[in-house]
Amino acid sequence: MAKLTRYLPILDWGRSYSRSALSNDLIAAVIVTIMLIPQSLAYALLAGLPPEAGIYASIVPILLYAVFGTSRALAVGPVAIVSLMTAAAVGQVAEQGTMGYAAAALTLALLSGAMLLAMGVLRLGFLANFLSHPVIAGFITASGILIATSQVRHILGVEAHGHTLPEILTSLAAHLGQIHLPTAAIGLAALAFLFWARSRLKPTLLRLGLAPGLAGIATKAGPVAAVAGTTALVWALDLGTGGVAIVGDVPQSLPPLTIPDLSPDILQGLLVPALLISVIGFVESISVAQTLAAKNRQRIDPDQELIGLGAANIGAAFSGGYPVTGGFARSVVNFDAGAETPAAGAFTAIGLAIAAVALTPLVYFLPKATLAATIIVAVLGLVDLSILKRTWGYSRADFAAVLATILLTLGAGVEAGVSAGVILSLVLHIYKTARPHVAVLGLVHGTQHFRNVLRHKVETQPGLLMLRIDESLYFANARFLEEMILDHLARDPELRDVVLLCSAVNEIDFSALESLEALNHRLTEQGVGFHLSEVKGPVLDRLGKTHFLDALNGRVFLAHYDAWTALRGTPGTDRAA
Repeated sequence: MAKLTRYLPILDWGRSYSRSALSNDLIAAVIVTIMLIPQSLAYALLAGLPPEAGIYASIVPILLYAVFGTSRALAVGPVAIVSLMTAAAVGQVAEQGTMGYAAAALTLALLSGAMLLAMGVLRLGFLANFLSHPVIAGFITASGILIATSQVRHILGVEAHGHTLPEILTSLAAHLGQIHLPTAAIGLAALAFLFWARSRLKPTLLRLGLAPGLAGIATKAGPVAAVAGTTALVWALDLGTGGVAIVGDVPQSLPPLTIPDLSPDILQGLLVPALLISVIGFVESISVAQTLAAKNRQRIDPDQELIGLGAANIGAAFSGGYPVTGGFARSVVNFDAGAETPAAGAFTAIGLAIAAVALTPLVYFLPKATLAATIIVAVLGLVDLSILKRTWGYSRADFAAVLATILLTLGAGVEAGVSAGVILSLVLHIYKTARPHVAVLGLVHGTQHFRNVLRHKVETQPGLLMLRIDESLYFANARFLEEMILDHLARDPELRDVVLLCSAVNEIDFSALESLEALNHRLTEQGVGFHLSEVKGPVLDRLGKTHFLDALNGRVFLAHYDAWTALRGTPGTDRAA
């Protein structure tokens, strides 16, 4: 039963589901549903898909995540960055607006879901740790800028195109003379209202005497007010016939059963983008889920989250959607509205299903400029250029990685940006660990503690070199340590013993073992003792399976102070005693 609960978390929280939780989940679902209707339509527009695809992608995936996911507040569905990545990926294999484009989006969701599911079953959730936060922040910032600028054409009513910032800006500049004034008036008015609602609506309502809870709900429903107002305006003035782009007919139906395109060419063309979307989607989702779970002292299982997101994406592939993940804004709204269990997501899916059947005729006259304004306001909150200043002041390597990610994303597109982000994260890790901090140690007077001779006033012994390496030893840094010790040996002819403090060494791989063996051999030839101290149990166990300890010309000390006591003033010939 425990194993079944591990793969079906609904069996865990469902057993203790109460009437109070039901009430809170229903309230949260109503609020999130109101928010998701315009947001889902907008993100489908961003992905280059029909508006109903956004609603469909918010129904079955949410239901499946409620069964398989572990977060009690995460709201799964279309998000801005994944929508942008979908448009970039699918646009390479099919023309936007065709049946092939929609089918390719289904294939992308299926591939992404299968990859996430496989990673979850294989317990590979730890792989998300290889993407550094600065690089992810840079990618998200650049993506936010790209998304916002890509929507300006809808605000102005021009036919500008492009997948990179230079392409978009060049195309916009070339079409400035074709601005459609009624569309621009609607788009700019909606944009101004949404920015005002985001920052000033709640304080205004509170000053008017509205209860804080109701003021918060009204603020979150700001996009709905913009949608309703501009839709009514376009209908009343018949602006749709005057050139204002509108949503038009949206099918009144539940999500249909759809079949992804599994042709070899499509699968090959979408394989790498699906992997990138899976990684970025999972990182975004798990970050949100863990943040919200920590507030209620709850636990998130990253491996099970992979399974939940995988199931959600596979569900999207067979129900007319496209790749989904956990969204920050909707999850925070879900949490703040009082959602206690994933059932809130299931109730949200029911609300969206009702909207898909009964309310879609109401969005016929909805101007696309309003949806574009909704996207711009949402994604500009993701832009954080301060990450450049903060990384510059703390780590130039991190700054370089962030800047490169931002520039590549803006200049070469989201796929190049996220690929660069993954590669830079790994390169940054290897760079930092390949040249680890190694301190020459001395004894703090009157204690048994050892500190860096460059930072503290300490006692040292002629002929005795005591080093502390602050990193595990592996193929990338093994030679670095070997060369450093040999350099000390060349500069100090009187050196008779070297002690390596291993308190920070969690692992020694085979390449590092061979380097230590070579170092031991070189030191032995020159009559210098080689000793280890404070070696961790698992590391010592691994070394014990080799001949290294038998061949070691020195000793392994339990405490570093023991090495100091045993070796100070001791002739080199007695070092192995």
